[in-house]
Amino acid sequence: MNIKSLGYDSVYEKDYICSFMPEKDSYMLLFAKSRFTACFAGYETECPENTIILYDDSAEIKFYSDGFFIFDWIIFRTENENEFAEADVIFNHPVLFSDSEIIAQLMRNITEEYYSAGGRRIKMLNLLLKTVIIKAFDDCNIRETVRQTADPYYSALVELREKIYRNPQKKWNVDLMAADVNMSRSYFQHIYKEIFGVSCMSDVISGKIEKAKEILSETACTVSQVAAMCGYDNEEHFMRQFKKIVGVTPTTYRKK
Repeated sequence: MNIKSLGYDSVYEKDYICSFMPEKDSYMLLFAKSRFTACFAGYETECPENTIILYDDSAEIKFYSDGFFIFDWIIFRTENENEFAEADVIFNHPVLFSDSEIIAQLMRNITEEYYSAGGRRIKMLNLLLKTVIIKAFDDCNIRETVRQTADPYYSALVELREKIYRNPQKKWNVDLMAADVNMSRSYFQHIYKEIFGVSCMSDVISGKIEKAKEILSETACTVSQVAAMCGYDNEEHFMRQFKKIVGVTPTTYRKK
């Protein structure tokens, strides 16, 4: 694999549109860190953050965003298709990745190596890029394929999910979330899990824990303050839930 160009944490303003025909035998790996819309053969797919797309040279590469768009990307060439033999690759189709931190770190490593002057630079880049592709399309890591916008509930549920992750301090419950998208309680729970592969309340907890990790890493707030900022009334409950999901206590996580 030969990397031709790349970008890390590329930020584009509202109404950004990317559209071009790839060169023969070239590929583009896109890792989106914000919501956007991808276009495939005349169809549009609304994609949430942590979406990965591996484009080949068979069709136009086109995607856009109606808000600020943040993403990593790599354009590369291969000598033959056997380069993808170790991964069950899905070309030209968006998938959601279950652990965005892994891909983000690998993309950062590739960027650093790309601009380095190391004697083994080419070999390292080749190994890192293969690792990204294998990780990205490992069946254990793919959360789901992204649905077409023809699904009448998809857009509303994506917006709700973004609200949940942006507002972990809010007292989210099933009734409140179902009302937000104007659905019955039972149907909302069913369709939410069908689309995102996780229950709505599990997602609420994930949002709280992700925010807690961010606050613990970037601030000097006490554990009690972090718990309150993430919507927990009980510090002990927060600590138990954090350790159950992360594997360590909030204090240990901060030290690491």
